[in-house]
Amino acid sequence: MKCRHCDSDLLISFMDLGSAPPSNAYLTKESLNQPEKWYPLRVQVCSGCWLVQTEDFADATELFDADYAYFSSYSTTMLSHVEQYVSDMTKRFGLNTHSHVVEVAANDGYLLQYFKQRVIPCLGVEPTNSTANAAREKGIEIVEKFFGVSLANRLVKEGQQADLTVANNVLAHVPDINDFVSGFSILLKPQGVATFEFPHLLKLVAQNQFDTIYHEHFSYLSLITVIQIFEKNGLDVFDVEEIATHGGSIRVFAQRNDAGSQERSLRVSELIERELKQGMNTAEYYTNFQILADKVKNELLNFLIDAKKQGKKVVAYGAAAKGNTMLNYAGVRPDLLPFVVDRNPAKEGKFLAGSRIPIVSEKKLKIFRPDYIIILPWNLREEVMEQLAYVKEWDGKFVTAIPLLEIQ
Repeated sequence: MKCRHCDSDLLISFMDLGSAPPSNAYLTKESLNQPEKWYPLRVQVCSGCWLVQTEDFADATELFDADYAYFSSYSTTMLSHVEQYVSDMTKRFGLNTHSHVVEVAANDGYLLQYFKQRVIPCLGVEPTNSTANAAREKGIEIVEKFFGVSLANRLVKEGQQADLTVANNVLAHVPDINDFVSGFSILLKPQGVATFEFPHLLKLVAQNQFDTIYHEHFSYLSLITVIQIFEKNGLDVFDVEEIATHGGSIRVFAQRNDAGSQERSLRVSELIERELKQGMNTAEYYTNFQILADKVKNELLNFLIDAKKQGKKVVAYGAAAKGNTMLNYAGVRPDLLPFVVDRNPAKEGKFLAGSRIPIVSEKKLKIFRPDYIIILPWNLREEVMEQLAYVKEWDGKFVTAIPLLEIQ
């Protein structure tokens, strides 16, 4: 396989998770009687540009289909985060009723609703029909397409050029990263600004977040690599912020490299220096990750087996993609984990991909009264523990597996 950015040969192995179905391909009762598609889940590193990337097996249209079940609005943490983002960007860049904001991967309108409340004209681009319709119900205009150069040119012709483009948690999800980034250099007005948020590869490695590896994530990103990709596709990075979402992300600010006038912040060079100091431009940085991930997997599996031997009841919370990665890699099935609770009604009554563990509503948790609840979306641990604080009534405990197994 060649690097999806610079076309170099991929010779460095980062992680091999065996094989798994797409993490968001939830099953129905009817589809339980049908075979699932499993794809190899291997991650390689390019020694040319240091882009960490999955091998290509699954097509994006399969991974992000009409029944896509990830709805951002079900996380109060995420809603609070994007409401603050809208406030900050409005003030920083002087956005008003004459501005135009375009969000790529608008999901269910969770972010654009706050621009709409401020009467700032906005448009969402969202390829999945389920979430696009949810955004439309909030009164947000949605273009139901995958984003790239072709769509950007079309939007410009339609008068939709943007003062601000937003791309949260999508840069890692695109197979053709060059076409995707080039689209922003076309869509932006000459003095427009683009922001991108994505999980930081530095945090993934430091905190052993291997469960964030799944087919829907084609790339795992460092700032040094993103700057290279952006420069070759018409964008200049002028600022960066470290943020807490998804276990540690960065927000990159970019402008057109043929017209932008924003001065580069010292934070850019400071983060580059930290990445280089950690060795993110060396093969050695990536070669020991498999061992650390296997340790987490084995600790979780041992916990589940021991709990069953002791007659303890264990369930999980959050039918998240990262949970599917963890459970499938560890080989966990309903005999060790009878169900997973999720607040999203689009997931209730379905089954996790691969493990086929039932997804149920929170009501069952109160009836079952488990001894342990494994929080699969560990990045939302505080939110979940607050929401489920009542489990302490029966001395229930919370468990997270990343970066190490922890019970509290």
